[in-house]
Amino acid sequence: MKLPDRALGIELARFRPRLLDDLAGYDRRRFGADAGAGITVAIVALPLAMAFAIASGLKPEQGLFTAIIAGLLISLLGGSSVQIGGPAGAFIVIVYGIVERYGLANLLIATMLAGVLLFVLGWLKLGGLVRYIPVAIVIGFTNGIAVLIALSQLKDLLGLTTPKLPADFFSQIGVMARHLDSFNPWAFAIGVLCFGGLMLWPRLWRRDTGSALPGALVDSGAGRVAARLPGPIVALVTLTLGALLLHLPVETIGSRFGAIPQALPRFDFPEFNWATAKLLFVPTLTIALLGAIESLLCARIADNLGPQRRHDPNQELMAQGIANFVTPWFGGMPATGTIARTATNVRAGATSPVAGIVHALVLLAIVLVAAPLAVHVPLAALAGILLYAAWNMGEWHEFARLRHFSLSYRVILLGSFALTVIFDLTVAVEVGLVLACAFFIVRMSALFRVDPLPESPPGIAVRRLYGALFFGAVTKIEALADELPAGTRVLVLEMHRLISLDASGLEALSQLHRTLQRRGIALLLCEVNEQPLEKLRRSGFATGLGDAHIAASLADALARAAPLADAAGR
Repeated sequence: MKLPDRALGIELARFRPRLLDDLAGYDRRRFGADAGAGITVAIVALPLAMAFAIASGLKPEQGLFTAIIAGLLISLLGGSSVQIGGPAGAFIVIVYGIVERYGLANLLIATMLAGVLLFVLGWLKLGGLVRYIPVAIVIGFTNGIAVLIALSQLKDLLGLTTPKLPADFFSQIGVMARHLDSFNPWAFAIGVLCFGGLMLWPRLWRRDTGSALPGALVDSGAGRVAARLPGPIVALVTLTLGALLLHLPVETIGSRFGAIPQALPRFDFPEFNWATAKLLFVPTLTIALLGAIESLLCARIADNLGPQRRHDPNQELMAQGIANFVTPWFGGMPATGTIARTATNVRAGATSPVAGIVHALVLLAIVLVAAPLAVHVPLAALAGILLYAAWNMGEWHEFARLRHFSLSYRVILLGSFALTVIFDLTVAVEVGLVLACAFFIVRMSALFRVDPLPESPPGIAVRRLYGALFFGAVTKIEALADELPAGTRVLVLEMHRLISLDASGLEALSQLHRTLQRRGIALLLCEVNEQPLEKLRRSGFATGLGDAHIAASLADALARAAPLADAAGR
């Protein structure tokens, strides 16, 4: 007979996509809003999907197929009403490194395994654990990834002719430095125009940003239409037409990758064996970790952008897991929630996951109809788009604010940033968490205090405990017996402000009790809080000490201590 989950001590998450709830009361008005938002997001996602794939060392169609398949599955099965899934800039460095070290086939296998891990994390209700990663680590590795994305685009921005770039930060710089003589000024001009245009475009059509355009133009019908056009599409179309009409000698998608297939993605299950899977443990963990962090952070940001219900983190992880397991069957790359496209979706008026479904279908239609046009897109224009994405990804103002924070915060943020740039995300998060834990232990041990009560009866020493008595603070208890004044017959520990007691703290109290017994000093406890008292009782310490030596108040403890002190003094 199958035991229920609760009988096994495990409570599994219920698989219920948010789409089922959002379709209740769904009407034509909401569909119109979702359809409009989906079309807008698809237009934004088109150049980003190709750019992310190319920057990751893959073909542009792999990014498009990921945006279509993963975007559809995440919207269909996810736990957020408005999150848009697909290839993300944060994966560029990770995917490029995996392809460089392990090959494309192993990237697909690692992505599938990461999908399984993500599903299991959500199924076991571990989605909330991502919130325990300190914000300093998140900012550090996010800024580090943004720097690496920008570095990866310098080759196409400068139009350099180089061999395939290595995954290592310093090696990339060395390779590009040795090939600076192949600098292409036309490619550089396109990239700079693209980046500058993307920075300027939204400011042209908004009064609240001090637009330099005349008010009549901003408020005109043409101005309102232009304000709704996504900047990346405007830059891509204008710069592609300019390069084509002027016959500029720059590398394009077609010259490097050939034509994008004007067809549905082909099913091709990656070859799998356990020997290979064992070697892919670190890449799998990296993809799963980054996917979980990015998707849940994106969902939390989306919760604050609109009136929709808050997301279900466990359902979202399960959907991300399914998407990352299925997408490699069609040659796709890792996928996660994407902040820029999700924010665009919310601002465009999305009300349900239907908008994400429309976004995926519109992308599919574009691929089937207009894929041949992509061969003319200059790679320098895509580099400009990715540089803009990296600029927006990084929280650069946090570096300027570091002087306002503690030393531990600065060390964790800068350490995570440096480790992400020099090594990789997994090392940065692991070391960052170790540093965060170490600083937390030091801070909590400093907060624990043992303060004397100066006005104590003769022969009686009263000490008040503050904070948490745990393994990092036991030295202050271990030294307590040697610090008692001469003639002390009774030690009273007032524990009203002791909020927590762990096994190491309990052992320190037991050792203190034994030391005091050898010296003929009685020990009394008073005003013990619930958690420490339960610990004392379950361990048998309270029984060994005796009920008479545990008082409800300090006055009661002093009343009980007086005869003990008199008896010891005689």
